[in-house]
Amino acid sequence: MADESLDQVELLFRQLQIEWEKFFAGTEKKPPAELRTRIEAIIKRYAYAEIRNNAERFRYQAIASRYNTFNELWNKRMRAIEEGRPVGIHGRAAALVPPPPVRPAVAAVAARAAKGAGSNEFRVSSPEKDEPAVRALYEKFVEARQQAGEKGTVKFDNFQKLISQQASKIMADKGAQAVDFRLESKEGKVSLKEK
Repeated sequence: MADESLDQVELLFRQLQIEWEKFFAGTEKKPPAELRTRIEAIIKRYAYAEIRNNAERFRYQAIASRYNTFNELWNKRMRAIEEGRPVGIHGRAAALVPPPPVRPAVAAVAARAAKGAGSNEFRVSSPEKDEPAVRALYEKFVEARQQAGEKGTVKFDNFQKLISQQASKIMADKGAQAVDFRLESKEGKVSLKEK
């Protein structure tokens, strides 16, 4: 085995790592099976070959070991995708963490926030800290949309992000301590108004 072939295997292995990351990120539609098979064949071909140079033998063993480690990781991630389990924060199938159960004290805060100036008004001073109020606003918003006959669903995470952006912008622009969100229905459309 020559240094040139080890260089080629390392280059192919790096390319394989990139292709797998593209696949797990969702930019590639299918896993890089051909490149994987090609590298596996090269590694197996030299597995039982006599390598007299100690440096080359050590380098080959390091490459084979790294390949086996990554191969095991890729197999686990593929299995998780096939089973519908989350594969990590940055993985394609990363699952949303279910919200924690609402404690009675938090529910009381949400109820007070919901009673602000009316049953359709919710006060938010910090979207992260006032999650019960945001969740109550979300549930009221979804209910109002259903009653108005609007189609489509709104995910809580997207709704919370929107509320957070609007509240932060208004508090920064106006120097306010909190923002009151109110639901309005006009011509069968439900919208949020803030003050």
